[in-house]
Amino acid sequence: MPITTDQTRPGVTEVVIDHPPVNALDVAGWFALADAVVAAGRVADTRAVIVRAEGRGFCAGVDIKEIQARGDEALVGANRGCYAAFAAVYECEVPVIAAVHGFCLGGGVGLAGNADIVVASEDATFGLPEVDRGALGAATHLARLVPQHRMRSMVYTAQTATAAELHRYGSVLRVVPRSDLLAAARAVADEIATKSPTILRRAKESLNGIDPVDVRRSYRFEQGFTYELHVAGVADEQRAAFVEKRDADTSR
Repeated sequence: MPITTDQTRPGVTEVVIDHPPVNALDVAGWFALADAVVAAGRVADTRAVIVRAEGRGFCAGVDIKEIQARGDEALVGANRGCYAAFAAVYECEVPVIAAVHGFCLGGGVGLAGNADIVVASEDATFGLPEVDRGALGAATHLARLVPQHRMRSMVYTAQTATAAELHRYGSVLRVVPRSDLLAAARAVADEIATKSPTILRRAKESLNGIDPVDVRRSYRFEQGFTYELHVAGVADEQRAAFVEKRDADTSR
């Protein structure tokens, strides 16, 4: 299973992504992640949820090969699965901590951007390769991690930002050696877990209520352009080039 749940300490549940080689989730994986986060938040004595990953990096986004193989069905499924997973993190009844190592790309940014707290390892990088993959989306969530103009440059160029850069912006709470990442995330969760579960849940609800951007509607708007590019045929070339490991035709 690409998604597992573990509770090794009082009041804290860990949702773990483990889908080699790069934690690029297929449609079923995104929905499984959403279900796991929602379920963890609904447990009465849970006070914090950690979303973390095994392997080379946190998350490389959607499974491009699945979309190429299954076409419209997989694209719509990936859109809905990502929407469900990002919303699950945002709407989880308790604070969610994203423990990010290695690459955090595409859907990974959606998860981290919607988390309440991000702790990252020194080797963590964040980015949206969507323009190079014939898609759009998660700029909504990247804008919660970096300033507006930096977000735009990252979208247009597909450049990544380091954990140290995000720490300077204040969107990453702590940057630690990779070997210390899990301990750092657990330390934050343990501190939160000393608080009243009822008050924490109302605090989460109140903070979501004062957000200046509705992340669900904003992300859904972005997704519409992904499908438009798919229908126009432009996305097919970008995805095919990625799967075939060649340069894409960017003439249109």
